[in-house]
Amino acid sequence: MSSHVLIPFLFLLLRGGTTAFQPQSLLRSKSIINNNFFLSKFAAESATSWSATRSIISSTKLYAEQSSINDNRPQVFATGYSNNPASLTTAIEEATAAALSSLPPASDLQYKIDLAIVCTSSLYDEPMSCIVPNVIKVIEASSGVYGYSGLNHLVGCTAGGVIGSRTTAADTSSESSPDSKKRECTPYEAEATPAVSVTLALLPNVDITTFHVNGEDVPEFDGGLFQRGGDGSEVWKRLVGLGSSSNDDDEASNSIDEDNNDPIFMMIPSPAFQNKLEDFLSGLQYAYPNGQTFGGIASTVSSLSRARIFCYSDGANNSGTVHGNGCVGVSFRGDIQVDTMISQGAKPVGGVYRVVATGRNGPGSRGGASSTSTEEDEAARSTIGAIMLDEAATAEVEMLEGEEEEEEEVGKEDEAMDEKEAKKARLAAEYAKSRIPKPPLAEANFIMRRLSDDDQAFMRRALLIGLERGGSLVGRTPNELARLAKGEGHRFTVRQVASAGMKDGSVTFPLGSVDIDVGARCRFFVRDGDFAKKEAKALWMGYKKKELERSLFGGKENGDDEPSSLNPPTGCLVLPTLDRGVKLYGGKPGYESGLVSDFLPNVPSISGFFANGVLGKLDGTLAGNVGVSNENMLHGSSSQYVVFRSKTKRPIYSPYQAQRDAIKAAAAKAEADAADKELAAEDEKRSRMSKSSFGSESAAAPRSETGELIVKRREVHSGRALSVSTVEWSVAEKTAKPTSALEGYMWEKETQVDRLRERTPLALLMTNCKAAMADPTKPKPRDWIGPVKQAGADGKFVIIPECKRMEPTTGSLRKRYDLSKLVKLLTAAGAVAISVNSDGVLFGGSMEDITKAREASNSAAVAKSLDSDDGVVAPPVLASDLLLYPYQLYKLRMAGADAVTLVVGALESKDLLYLTKIASTIQLQVLASVTSEVQIEMLTKLGPGSIHALVVSNRELETFDFDESGEQALSLLKSEALQSFREKHGSDVPFLVEGRVGIIERDGDNAGYIKALKEAGAFGAIVGGGIAAINDDIVAQSLTSWAM
Repeated sequence: MSSHVLIPFLFLLLRGGTTAFQPQSLLRSKSIINNNFFLSKFAAESATSWSATRSIISSTKLYAEQSSINDNRPQVFATGYSNNPASLTTAIEEATAAALSSLPPASDLQYKIDLAIVCTSSLYDEPMSCIVPNVIKVIEASSGVYGYSGLNHLVGCTAGGVIGSRTTAADTSSESSPDSKKRECTPYEAEATPAVSVTLALLPNVDITTFHVNGEDVPEFDGGLFQRGGDGSEVWKRLVGLGSSSNDDDEASNSIDEDNNDPIFMMIPSPAFQNKLEDFLSGLQYAYPNGQTFGGIASTVSSLSRARIFCYSDGANNSGTVHGNGCVGVSFRGDIQVDTMISQGAKPVGGVYRVVATGRNGPGSRGGASSTSTEEDEAARSTIGAIMLDEAATAEVEMLEGEEEEEEEVGKEDEAMDEKEAKKARLAAEYAKSRIPKPPLAEANFIMRRLSDDDQAFMRRALLIGLERGGSLVGRTPNELARLAKGEGHRFTVRQVASAGMKDGSVTFPLGSVDIDVGARCRFFVRDGDFAKKEAKALWMGYKKKELERSLFGGKENGDDEPSSLNPPTGCLVLPTLDRGVKLYGGKPGYESGLVSDFLPNVPSISGFFANGVLGKLDGTLAGNVGVSNENMLHGSSSQYVVFRSKTKRPIYSPYQAQRDAIKAAAAKAEADAADKELAAEDEKRSRMSKSSFGSESAAAPRSETGELIVKRREVHSGRALSVSTVEWSVAEKTAKPTSALEGYMWEKETQVDRLRERTPLALLMTNCKAAMADPTKPKPRDWIGPVKQAGADGKFVIIPECKRMEPTTGSLRKRYDLSKLVKLLTAAGAVAISVNSDGVLFGGSMEDITKAREASNSAAVAKSLDSDDGVVAPPVLASDLLLYPYQLYKLRMAGADAVTLVVGALESKDLLYLTKIASTIQLQVLASVTSEVQIEMLTKLGPGSIHALVVSNRELETFDFDESGEQALSLLKSEALQSFREKHGSDVPFLVEGRVGIIERDGDNAGYIKALKEAGAFGAIVGGGIAAINDDIVAQSLTSWAM
């Protein structure tokens, strides 16, 4: 098609000037005289038809008061989504309930929800007046569950499409997926289908204002001419409820204003408000130069229906919460930060041009001296008369864009070199024709011939031209996508041409929207889904890059004076226009919200709506290039992303993690209940074993003439199955009932050792033990008694803590027996040595407990040494068990024991002699536990050095209970038998006491009994039940206080 045919065709198509998604106020006029008159009248009137409701959040203290207390409430955004097609009321209730479930429980400082943002499809038949009452009803009805008693503020609108999210369901059943790959929420987009999104926000220390402004109450902005006296800015502040009259009695706002903290505005205008929108945005930017603005215009699925906007504030006159006209909004001031950015979705085509003539100085100018009206003057300032190719800039972007195309073509068949050269030559020839000034429409006709069919079809429908922002002051990267990926912002502001000149080929933008200067660069654009995907992704890459730079610069961005927040995002709004979504990207709905989830996987809330246009600065807070135009304006065919976060280091609330914690807590409770039942059953079993099976419920146990219990060994093979050839048979045991707890204990221990011998014979165990002794890499037994003696060298009473799971007569000592944790706690508390009960018959231990204790003590000692200059000293481990055979000694040596305890009452003299000699050969120190003078006399007969310490016990071996008075140990300490032992073995063998030490009281205090033991000659005590009876956090204190 020839150019002379295309030019008038474009003109005819573009005379209407807009698509359904562009601002409706494309042609407008201003009158400064009328404007001044209107402003004067506006300021004089005390009653107006606009409404603005302002309130400090009633669920919190005033800002100044909150700053003085320790307020650690999190900032939370929680979104609920429902696509119930049948009923708006049901959908609202479902979405509100879902959002409530993602909030933390209410507290005394936060018992009301601060803000609700409601987006609903316009397809529902029910009246929109049901929205606010139903949201409040659900919140109040669930106060017994979540604790929130009401709602402070609400804004929202109808929309042609709704964006919402649901908290990701936590699943702890599988650990295959690490938490880092989990997304906090799953976004959903509903285009032209019924859906509702409700976002509830908790905003501690944030001053919130909601407002509704009617279009007729917005004066025309005069560029600040009227505001010289200071009253002009007050007019704009009053429109949004932030005027001085609203602040007289508000200490919170005064304190915020003193900090020069301009508000952040979220606006939702109705489509009819677009005629006043530019004045409103300009006025607010004049009143609050450092403020931020974002939002989107309400929309509908069908052009036959009317968009609605909602506004509610607790305690205000809310009779008109649903509006068909005007603009509703929210202002935030305080502990909130908002990052915004806008994706234009426009692909550059052709080269980069310079404006060589505008409507004011070009041929056929509509401005100039002949212009007599303001409208004509604005048309002239917004018109491009002629453009010329900027060869240097074009070559630069063509090179970069060519590199991108080559990267995309990796893996594909290379184009023939001659075809590439021919293509370059053809482009050079075509560009040569553009070196002379041409009308924009003529150049658009020339470019269109090089485009694809889809791009040509778009240019026939609408003509997009991007004007370079800030001229030569634009950042160093010329390529649009590369700039966005670096966080430098957009290079061109893309606008749709409103009209074109049939005779001169000039193009005019919406009147007053832009002033075009000669020399400005421009470029043609088309809407393209693939490019829009790349642009959105590059925009988010640049955003993440900026966040990283803030971290690397220590909270400052590129040396800026303004602090940058490193707090994680708490919520995100996605506001695309109606012509995006599936219409632009194709495929399934949800591309943009899914992209947000990809880049912000930890954000708990994603919501928004499809708008008739989005409001704000093109680069928002993303780029801060000096001299670049970044004013608030209305953007058509774009998407806005709004990220919320706290300015201060508030705690982060994660509903996904809260679910995981709840699931884990429920699982832990179920596990704890099962463990409690199992523990109770085990306690009952061991209690029966010690009382009934061990003879405590029968007659008194037989004793010898010396008063010692008479115990017999049991034939361990009796009653067990025997194999003869292929026949297995057994003979039941006829009589086998122990006469005492000790005898029953011994029989069970003998059976246990017999089972161990079957798995690992004694000869093999001895071989392994000798090999370990000879291997220098294997751990060697440590001196157990040495640190004990050293600790008591200055006369202190030495406390040796004992770790044991249970007592046979009383049951479990701890509800949760975590041996490693307990040993680390005792090591950190300064224990010089530790005793571990490894018996599995009555005390619930195991041989493995010795290994665990040794490893835990080593680990705790290393950790402790990092905090001090002392060397690493791990407390040695004493294995407390009923030892009857040398086999057990070898097992304990392999498990890592440093010393062992022999219960003298269970052994004969020859057994004592044999076991002490075996222990000496495998480097184990021996402690002997006695309960009578006869047992002490047995030890006296042993050779000196056989026993490293004597343990005087309060335990009754007949029942395995304790002497609760403690007199048994005291009498033995004062006995002549003990004096004879000392004379034989020397005074360097310490006497230790075990059994209820730390529990038995004397003179009203457990320390009184310890004092009596010390006075009777005790060197120290092994304390097990006494340690278990106190809280872990005072173990160190108790060990110190008992060591008198």
